[in-house]
Amino acid sequence: MDPVSHAALGATFAALAAPSHQRRLAVLIGAAAALLPDADALIQSDTDPLLVLDYHRHFSHSLLFIPVGALIVTLLLWPWLRKQLSLGRVYAFSLAGIASSGLLDACTSYGTQLWLPFSNEKVAWNLISVFDPLFTLLLLVPLVLTLRQPTRNSVRISVTLAGLYLCLGFWQQQRVSEQILQVAAARGHVAERLTVKPTLGNQLLWRSLYLHEGQVQADATHAGWSLRHYPGQTAPLLRETPSRHAADIERFRHFSDGWLVQTTPDFIGDARYAMLPTRIDPIWGITWDAQDKLQFINRHDMTPELRKEWLRMLIGR
Repeated sequence: MDPVSHAALGATFAALAAPSHQRRLAVLIGAAAALLPDADALIQSDTDPLLVLDYHRHFSHSLLFIPVGALIVTLLLWPWLRKQLSLGRVYAFSLAGIASSGLLDACTSYGTQLWLPFSNEKVAWNLISVFDPLFTLLLLVPLVLTLRQPTRNSVRISVTLAGLYLCLGFWQQQRVSEQILQVAAARGHVAERLTVKPTLGNQLLWRSLYLHEGQVQADATHAGWSLRHYPGQTAPLLRETPSRHAADIERFRHFSDGWLVQTTPDFIGDARYAMLPTRIDPIWGITWDAQDKLQFINRHDMTPELRKEWLRMLIGR
């Protein structure tokens, strides 16, 4: 999730746990604590472009890391807050703030390793995109009111609205999933695996992928008052890996939750994400240069034609 949403939700959780006279400080502590887990993005290597993918949303997003992360935030902030708050209060607000981080990330489609070290399963509930301005506003507006007049009512409103928005995401996801299963059946397909997720920044336009006999099928659905289906592309799922690059491909397969496609002979991509929800044209993937060195490639090229097509589906035309 974007840092503003993380900070806002962490601040809201901390404010909910604070008495009114400490609520402003709790907001600052909770926001800082909620941002700490994403410091894992700093784990990078010039020689290994997949290292950052291996460790983003890794141990720092585990549920077991929450008390440890709260302690780190407490020790960092304590020198500046010792005259205003007790050590226990700083830790409590840090704990409330950081507890929201991994759970919010798990609501997106990227994949978060909540259960480490017991399991490296990537949890992705696909309820919200990694950036959703409406969700962020639902958190920020009551939070600003809390800073101006620190009452618990504004904080409760913020938590309630955020929870309802995630429930809306679940409801939309179930509607779209049911429709896509019907579409697959009409095609004579059996969806051996299905994932349904919202496109960037909204809860109206959804992307679905299902697997049938080794083929990945992409579709889009506008989920307004009624559902409108947009058929998409297909591509073979990459199952076998060349032995020379097997280790790199398997690491990328874990990152991509198994949704690997080879759209060109020299590019293996993550089929979960494309510029259009009907396309299987991954926005990122891996390749190897002339010296057989691994490279991670981003292909975010939103042309005017693609933007026009995306907006058409977003409004349900």
